[in-house]
Amino acid sequence: MRKILLAAAALVWALPILSASAAAGSVPSIAPDDQILGQPNAPVTIFEYASLTCPHCAEFDAETLPKIKANWIDTGKAKLVFRDYPLDQVALRAAILARCAPPERYFAFIDALFQSQANWASARDTREALAHIARLGGIGPDQFDQCMTDQKAADRVVAERLVAQDQYGVDSTPTFFVNGTKVVGAQPYDAFAQSLAAAAGEPAPSASATPPAPAAAMPATPQIPAAPAPAPAPSTAAGSGGLWDTIVAKVKSWFGSH
Repeated sequence: MRKILLAAAALVWALPILSASAAAGSVPSIAPDDQILGQPNAPVTIFEYASLTCPHCAEFDAETLPKIKANWIDTGKAKLVFRDYPLDQVALRAAILARCAPPERYFAFIDALFQSQANWASARDTREALAHIARLGGIGPDQFDQCMTDQKAADRVVAERLVAQDQYGVDSTPTFFVNGTKVVGAQPYDAFAQSLAAAAGEPAPSASATPPAPAAAMPATPQIPAAPAPAPAPSTAAGSGGLWDTIVAKVKSWFGSH
């Protein structure tokens, strides 16, 4: 796995060379292998570029996305395409894990990873923390090991980030494109809904009396830094409390309801 991550970091290190060949400013379009949340023919397309270790991305997933899903995605007015923009090696590992899941469980893994981010992303042994989430989501140890050593998957995740930064001007997470219009940061729902309404040609929703605070975003780093050396994972014994009990509770509840 270390070899894969070092190769991925080398790709990101080469970004200045790759960037010289193209200017930022174009907008993303749906690719045949994109995972889509919502109806494929929904008129409004939301591209989300996020890192699974980005706290602002987790905030958007918890606070804003459920309202977007209820009011726009579930009603057939919008669809969401999630694209990885890993800020570190831990995010790269998590992105590879989500892509190992069956297509119908991809967004379940994305949401579960965001919901339990505060626990696994800072674990002393993040690989074991991700392996535990994988088991809860139906991915066994053998399949998990194969996923974590999949060079093509790692290259693909890093390439997705490079394209976003090189061609679309993405330099922080989360960054969105709503029918081609760039929206930066973890916008509150009222603010994001205005972008959705503009894309759909609908009247803008009523502004709240208090202006929303500036949207939070994590700046991109020039390369994926080396992950810290692994340490023994906390006990997973029943009743041990702490990290693992929190992860199990959050992730089991998510997978149990989807």
